[in-house]
Amino acid sequence: MTAAARAAEAPRLGFPTKLAYAVGSTATNLKLRALSTFLVIFYNQVVGLPPATVGSILALALLLDAFLDPILGQISDNVRSRFGRRHPFMLAAALPYAVCFFLLWNPPLGWSNEALGVYLMVLIFSVRFFDTFFELPHQALAPELAKGYDERTNLMALRHFFLVAGGLGMTVLAYQVFLKARPDGTGGVLARDGYFAYSLTGAIVIFVTILVSVFGTAHRIPYLAEAPRRRITVKGMAVEMFHTLNNRSFIAMALASMFVAVGVGARNGLEIYFGLYFWQLSQPQLAGLATMSVIGGFIGVFLAPGVSRWLGKKWGAVATFIAAVAVHITPVSLRLLDLAPANGTRELIWLLYGEEIVNATLAGIIAILLASLVADVVEDAEVKTGRRSEGLLLSANNLLRKAVSSGGILVATTVLTLIGFPEKAERNEVPADVLRNLGLAYIPMIVGFYAVGIALISTYTINRERHMENLARLEARAVGAAADEAGPGLGSGEAPANLKT
Repeated sequence: MTAAARAAEAPRLGFPTKLAYAVGSTATNLKLRALSTFLVIFYNQVVGLPPATVGSILALALLLDAFLDPILGQISDNVRSRFGRRHPFMLAAALPYAVCFFLLWNPPLGWSNEALGVYLMVLIFSVRFFDTFFELPHQALAPELAKGYDERTNLMALRHFFLVAGGLGMTVLAYQVFLKARPDGTGGVLARDGYFAYSLTGAIVIFVTILVSVFGTAHRIPYLAEAPRRRITVKGMAVEMFHTLNNRSFIAMALASMFVAVGVGARNGLEIYFGLYFWQLSQPQLAGLATMSVIGGFIGVFLAPGVSRWLGKKWGAVATFIAAVAVHITPVSLRLLDLAPANGTRELIWLLYGEEIVNATLAGIIAILLASLVADVVEDAEVKTGRRSEGLLLSANNLLRKAVSSGGILVATTVLTLIGFPEKAERNEVPADVLRNLGLAYIPMIVGFYAVGIALISTYTINRERHMENLARLEARAVGAAADEAGPGLGSGEAPANLKT
């Protein structure tokens, strides 16, 4: 039976399968939020490495990891096994991913800065590599599991639910439990001892959620597309990669991802510095901000499908992105204009909480719509090339996003270096002019990178009508291929009964 016939006979995608698939996103966002929120401050303020060293190591690891993505994506698209194209990679990543995540947060004591730099380099690259080994095939499953325009957005919304639960949920637990400041002044994010339990719990969650996603979707393997039986040279693979990636909508989203990634990387790298030093928040207040992010992210999950139906995926993403940027820069802008409430006041906390919950809601909608837009390129490319290349398309998008997000980390650590931000500083010890310079550098940096990303998203060309047309073309092509394989017994071009539309 052909792959097209198997796909046509696939039973309806049930909620338990959708749930099992979505649970897998917990691992990736747990890692992402841990690295973006705590890694720079852990290795800079707790371990004692200079910010420029930490930033350079993280950037190099991202670049090395990013250039492996297209290779892994192409291999994933073309591998043949009894367990399908995606699941073997996902399963193989589970244990080493979890172990490396744990080791990253527990560097040896007494080592020199040079040795600790090498340790960080090896572990950060390993964590990112095994995350890619799981996440890339996991992302590539989505276009095969859900093909409809709205069904795909709904699946991405459920996936984002667990992205929020895994990443922001663990951040809340970090502030409230693992890295909680004690009444006697010990503990907190600037103390090393809490990171052991935090990293152990994170490693267990990563391992378990990957297994749930692998085994919870394994029953769909017989209905997924198989790689063709063929021999292909390196040159032939390179030609295929070029033809697949030469898609206007894909290029628009890939370039948009580049600029958005720089902004997100810089924002995440500086986020905790703003919380601890610019706003002088206590750890319970930081936990409150993370909780607002969780609430907002969950609201975004439920609003995204409606925004998609109302405005379409592209214009919904553009409109929401513009609103998110305006909301996000408001508190810092007010402080620079001396209009924000003073640090330590209830009014400031509610201003920050309000910004966080609205921004997280909008960010959740954006993330879901952008993921669905990228997934819609799969069928558009297949119509033109005749090949399903989910892994390659998503890996190439990740390549640009990861490579340039390293620029975001470099931007963040460079800003800290240029403004002379002190190492191992207490909340009240940073000079006012340093904090003001931090705010002055932040706003144009964020607005600039996000504005370019928004402009590029607006050039995307696949809408609901074109996506449905692509699906119809692929279905007609599959029916014709099945009829040709069945031979003349079916009559001239007649499709088998179970493939008729």
